[in-house]
Amino acid sequence: MIGIFLAATLFISGCLVFNRNKVVNYLLIVIYAAMLLGFGVYEYQHLNTVQMGFFKADSLGVLLLLALCVISVPVLYHSYRYMEFHNPDETPRSRGLFFGAVLLLMSACGAAYLSNHIAVTWIFIEITTLSASILIYHHRNIRALEGAWKYVFICAISITFIYVGILFLSLSLKQVGIDDMSFDSLIRNYDNLNPFWLKLAFLFIFTGFTAKLGLVPMYTAGIDAKDKAPAPVGALMASILMNVGFIGIYRIYSIVAHTPLHGWANNIIIVAAILSVFVAAVYMTRIKNIKRMFAYSGIEHMGLVMLGLAAGGIGVYAAILHILLHTLVKPSLFLQYNQIYRIYQSKSIYDVGNYFKYNKTGAILILFGFISATAMPPSGMFVSEFLIFQSLFESHHILLLVVLLVLLTLIIWGFGVNVFKLLFTPPVGFDDTNVPRISPWESFSQYALLAVSVYIAYNPPAKLVSMIQEAVKLIQ
Repeated sequence: MIGIFLAATLFISGCLVFNRNKVVNYLLIVIYAAMLLGFGVYEYQHLNTVQMGFFKADSLGVLLLLALCVISVPVLYHSYRYMEFHNPDETPRSRGLFFGAVLLLMSACGAAYLSNHIAVTWIFIEITTLSASILIYHHRNIRALEGAWKYVFICAISITFIYVGILFLSLSLKQVGIDDMSFDSLIRNYDNLNPFWLKLAFLFIFTGFTAKLGLVPMYTAGIDAKDKAPAPVGALMASILMNVGFIGIYRIYSIVAHTPLHGWANNIIIVAAILSVFVAAVYMTRIKNIKRMFAYSGIEHMGLVMLGLAAGGIGVYAAILHILLHTLVKPSLFLQYNQIYRIYQSKSIYDVGNYFKYNKTGAILILFGFISATAMPPSGMFVSEFLIFQSLFESHHILLLVVLLVLLTLIIWGFGVNVFKLLFTPPVGFDDTNVPRISPWESFSQYALLAVSVYIAYNPPAKLVSMIQEAVKLIQ
């Protein structure tokens, strides 16, 4: 099935790039959306089946694929609105290239989730880099060019790190005569892996995947990319693309977790994670760019996810739940940004304000999104974040927990200052005589995403819980 899906994606993307008829292009996008949803349902119904020798629909991969399916519908819809109402002068060539790259990015992420071979994962990561760079450069100005080149440059380094790590991993296998580098084979043969080469492999692969996950040291690639790219693309990069980095680290960690290097790997992850939260805290108290503010919030949450993973116990379950909830929450904020920009024609906090006056539905969404992104009750992420705190306490990381709580307090303060300025403070020198009227229905999809995040956190379906527990078993 995955072979048919990928072939169909290539065909539809090619048609979008070369076709100039707007109606045909939008029809192709609807067909792709239906195909993606069908693909997600098929993989859910065929859990743990190996396909084409290189893909496996395990619980973690299918969970992230289903999250992608949920996100794809509002993102494609708002991409359509972005083209029709925000950029009405868009050329047919530019529009086709945009949608072709969006479809390629989503499909590459889906394939990376299901990949059961580390080299195949590497290939699809490269595809996500190429397709994302096209989308970052969509506005065709000097700042977009700068963001695209920066993203390509840093991701090229990260991909090189992953490649070198794969070479080290193959060296650790070669000494015992094993050629199969599927994740299943690596977990089965963990006791045969050379600890020296495995340690080097983990270091390089972990460092490489931080570019996609948005973690120290390579987090900078994603910040500029989400700022320069159109908002619907930012929604994808802040959710499904970060999930690619997560699943890559999770799979290599699931191998190391069965070896004597487990404690050492936890220390590496904890250092990177707490530094990421620290970086987010520093920038969130200073940042005045709305999109970059949302992007730095993502770094904070990925740091929390990694802390849960390293703490072990209930923390691993919480980490998976947290990244699923983040996949729902963060796109709702990025998709709302388009409405903010339509009113103020600026992404600077200095130029916006009194959003409740001009767009009540959108303002309430921003308020709910702020509560969700900062994990305040009754938001869904409060549940997963509380479980992460619990895991840190139970694993005796008390000092780390105290430092984390201080940093999160700073983040909430910095985030809150900007959000309440946007919502309530009258903007300076703003002419509101020609403020466009925005339909409340434009925010419907974002409310739906936040509602789903609350529902699955407080009333998780039994199947969701069992799939997360199945993914946890890869480590514990």
